[in-house]
Amino acid sequence: MKKILILLTVVFAMLLTACGGSKEEAATDGAKPLNVGIVLSTGGLGDKSFNDSAYRGLEMAKKDLGINFKYVEPASPSEDQQFLREFAENNYDLVVGVGFLMKDSVAAVAKEFPEVKFAIIDEIIDAPNVTSLVFAEDEGSFLVGALAAMMSKTNTIGFVGGMEVPLIQKFQSGYEQGAKYVNPKIKVTTLYTSGPNPFNDPVRGKESAIAEYNQGADVIFHAAGGTGTGVIEGCKAKGIFAIGVDSNQDYVAPGTVLTSMVKYVDNAVFTTVKDVQEGTFKAGTNRFGVANDGVGITELEFTKDIIGEEKIAKLEQIKQDIIDGKIKLK
Repeated sequence: MKKILILLTVVFAMLLTACGGSKEEAATDGAKPLNVGIVLSTGGLGDKSFNDSAYRGLEMAKKDLGINFKYVEPASPSEDQQFLREFAENNYDLVVGVGFLMKDSVAAVAKEFPEVKFAIIDEIIDAPNVTSLVFAEDEGSFLVGALAAMMSKTNTIGFVGGMEVPLIQKFQSGYEQGAKYVNPKIKVTTLYTSGPNPFNDPVRGKESAIAEYNQGADVIFHAAGGTGTGVIEGCKAKGIFAIGVDSNQDYVAPGTVLTSMVKYVDNAVFTTVKDVQEGTFKAGTNRFGVANDGVGITELEFTKDIIGEEKIAKLEQIKQDIIDGKIKLK
């Protein structure tokens, strides 16, 4: 009878693991590995952008640090607080909230569970158990704006944003400043996604790209999460350049995507997990910019020849001038 009970217990545990397999990634070695929970932003995995980068950081930590992690993909922002609280109630060593839309939820739950460590990406929360991971999006966007101006033949480039909020406006501002640094007379058209899913609406993204093409834009940069896949599709259909965001999206449409403004969210997440594991976690704000490789552009795998050595060299000089403080962004 005892053997039967043990067997049933094992089978039940296996069933639980199978049921949660799509949401949990566990390390297979090491005693008492760190447990990390992450609540993804709108769009979830597969956005080829922000969420995928954050998830990639935990995969890196699983491989290199031996952690366990579990992720959830809320159907709507109204579920964020519920999932954050569940992680905290289950004594996860670190709970990560992805995106500025999660600020209020992370702040509320962190206050309820002062003994649990939290991280928020793209927002700042002043709390003794929260580390805020923010990026100099305007610096990276300055670089792609400069490149867009160099590559434009119509003297008009475009920007498609998800929501017209301060964070996305940083992308727009940096992009415009970079473009005008290269060509003061260049025109920048701007559209923000409307509708209930501004960061996960490829159809509207494609419509926005085509609308800006009709206004003369021949290079379009998006900062719109999953909506950006539609922007890239629209650019490809019209034979113009797109610029990706957050993750390396060059492969999505090789030759169409000129480059991507990469936010190394994966590195920031990995570093935070490592800090928790090593006991060096600190609350406060951690800023990632061009100087510390927090933002930048891709290796131009598919477009080096299209862009040309002269323009690439000029772009490298602009990057160095930002680092040296010779170029100051507004």
